[in-house]
Amino acid sequence: MGRFSAGLLMFRRRGRGIDVFLVHPGGAFWQKKDIGAWSIPKGEYLDEEDALSAAKREFEEETGVKPEGEFIALGNVRQPGGKIVTVWAFEGDCSPTIRSNTFAMEWPPKSGQKREFPEVDRANWFPLDDARVRIHKGQTEFIERLTARFR
Repeated sequence: MGRFSAGLLMFRRRGRGIDVFLVHPGGAFWQKKDIGAWSIPKGEYLDEEDALSAAKREFEEETGVKPEGEFIALGNVRQPGGKIVTVWAFEGDCSPTIRSNTFAMEWPPKSGQKREFPEVDRANWFPLDDARVRIHKGQTEFIERLTARFR
């Protein structure tokens, strides 16, 4: 059975073009990483779960923002690790100040100590050119698909 993930790419139109809303993963491993580390808010779901419902749930869990509007299917992309990610875009606007859920992990490694971290430690709006550089390489295709819709 494959692993599946679903997410929402929020965008807004500005006089200079389109901005997209990306999140930065929380946890000690990602703390000092920037270029290629940002992501579309997304998460895994089970085969029997509706992908769009999962994408909405994950967006709200990671940002504290309830997604609303028309959801535009951007299709799916197989990530380098084999996970299949399905994404929808929607137009919206919100503050980059977020309220994320948390997770626990052993930190430092092999210390036997559990620490809690936010799933997402920050969010920001990026113009498309910046987003292409900052987003995880396996998700760049979704930026291209969104851009193609507005050409």
